[in-house]
Amino acid sequence: MRILRFKTTKSLLIALLLLLVVSVAPVPAFADLMINPTRIVFEKNQRSAQIDVINDGTAPATYRLNIVNRRMTESGEFQAITEPGPGDQFAGPMLVFSPRQIVLQPGTQQLVRIAVRKPADLAPGEYRSHLSFEKVADPALTNSIEGQMKPGANEVGVTIAALIGVSIPVIVRHGDTEAVVTLSDIALEKPKAAGQPPVIALQMHRMGNRSVYGDLTATFKSSSGSEQVVAQAGGVAVYVPNALRRVRLTLQTPAGTVLAGGTLSVTYKERTADGGKLLAENAVQIP
Repeated sequence: MRILRFKTTKSLLIALLLLLVVSVAPVPAFADLMINPTRIVFEKNQRSAQIDVINDGTAPATYRLNIVNRRMTESGEFQAITEPGPGDQFAGPMLVFSPRQIVLQPGTQQLVRIAVRKPADLAPGEYRSHLSFEKVADPALTNSIEGQMKPGANEVGVTIAALIGVSIPVIVRHGDTEAVVTLSDIALEKPKAAGQPPVIALQMHRMGNRSVYGDLTATFKSSSGSEQVVAQAGGVAVYVPNALRRVRLTLQTPAGTVLAGGTLSVTYKERTADGGKLLAENAVQIP
């Protein structure tokens, strides 16, 4: 947790209070919080799962758990939503979990149990919500500003703590679900500024009633036949109802490496833990 300290006059106290907000971002882990696994998928007759939450920091921390809904953009970012849009199907109403708040001492862990209760008339398809872990403010950092003021002082010290949260997807699949994914528009883009690495741009197209999740690997094969992995990205998803995701992979090659006169291929595979099945592949010639 990063703490910012500064001074201000009394006339700005109201403005400062507006900065004491909590931000929740959908990322796998943050700061001193570790979560495993980073996504839950209920398949077929599976009804329950466990999540291991670990405080890897040096101070006690309290987290409040909630079910939230998020929509993925074409660039892979998440947006918080409250009402379903076309094709959105929320898992929240089917999910129960415990506990709803956890207090973790440094180096300790807590199991969170989550279960799904499907209604009898549930239509086939994939349903998704997110389980958020929102850090609760330390009371020591939320004392009133008046209590921090010195008699007769024209200035007051204010402590602002940036509180960050994390959320993980919880997916419920029911009945027959399937998906097909293809890769297109693979292109090697030159750096837009000095010192920046080249980027491989591509598009992922998903069809079907379930999401896809896997790893992207870009390989360059020179005219002499030598092959080199030049970019990778793990845990790339295209969630229902999205049909398109635009991806940009930063080249992971030594500075000054030039890719020319060969074939640039990209594969998309299930994660090794899920079987490693090839889901899609495509290639483009690089002059």
